[in-house]
Amino acid sequence: MSFIEVKQISKTFKVTKKKSGLKEAFKSFFKREYFYVDAVKDISFSIEKGEIVGYIGPNGAGKSTTIKILSGILTPDSGSCVIDKVIPWKNRKEYVKKIGVVFGQRSQLWWDIPAEDTFDLLKDIYDIPDAEYQNTKKELIEKLNLEDIINIPVRQLSLGQRMRCEIAASLLHNPEILFLDEPTIGLDAISKQLVRDFIKRLNKEKHTTIILTSHDMSDITSLAKRIILIGKGQVLYDGSLRTLKNKYETEKYISIKTKDIINIRSKGILHKNKTNIGYDLVIDTRILTISELLNKISKNTIIEDVEISNESIDNIIIKLYQDYKI
Repeated sequence: MSFIEVKQISKTFKVTKKKSGLKEAFKSFFKREYFYVDAVKDISFSIEKGEIVGYIGPNGAGKSTTIKILSGILTPDSGSCVIDKVIPWKNRKEYVKKIGVVFGQRSQLWWDIPAEDTFDLLKDIYDIPDAEYQNTKKELIEKLNLEDIINIPVRQLSLGQRMRCEIAASLLHNPEILFLDEPTIGLDAISKQLVRDFIKRLNKEKHTTIILTSHDMSDITSLAKRIILIGKGQVLYDGSLRTLKNKYETEKYISIKTKDIINIRSKGILHKNKTNIGYDLVIDTRILTISELLNKISKNTIIEDVEISNESIDNIIIKLYQDYKI
């Protein structure tokens, strides 16, 4: 059995129908109408110890619901989930010592006191031995650059500073599994890079199993080799990021610096645009290779410089969504 084994879990929510207008609001006070939403439906996957997995999908796909089930916050309506031989929602007290959870839009830090005071409270909650706690706290403060902010009330911290403290708080008890739900939301480029570097180091040094959800695909590409795509509550793709790129990365973006006019017409050229220094072209490499294009252009054109770039991961994910009509 894998370290994390999820089999056909489903979760349905009962939601109240609400119509606009005072009259409709008054009617619903006496007689409410409901509808049901399948947040997740027959989801199955397995994750090995020490893996970093990107768990992605559009808004409302069921990502957060899955994370809440895996972390033991929610109980599924059906299916099974066993993590390190423990059922999360049945063995909560034993299980929470194994996991750390960071929700980008929710805080576990007390708002009006310094983060270090919350750390001290978490030490007692998790019953961490004093020597172990002091060593872990010191290590996290150093690696996440918290020295100058650890004693400032949380409400006075910037979003990036607070998120670094949130991550530290979730790791004080040295969990084996870390759930990260939008951990870099709203962060600037420097803060994002610091958080990503720390997550990589944590995985490498302690073999922490990490499940990451994010709409920022640069988070996924920099950290995860494997992704699970969820849409409409179901798993649509589970595999390596490289395989996904090979399948959908069919377009190349080519910038050519030249003083000449390029009049080339060929199948496979999807777009051609004149610029101040030459031309920008987009080609479909399934029809026309880069070398074929440059050979054709160079026959009548002096090429001063060439820049070639791949399709962005965001466009690849959009294509994947379009294939699955989500």
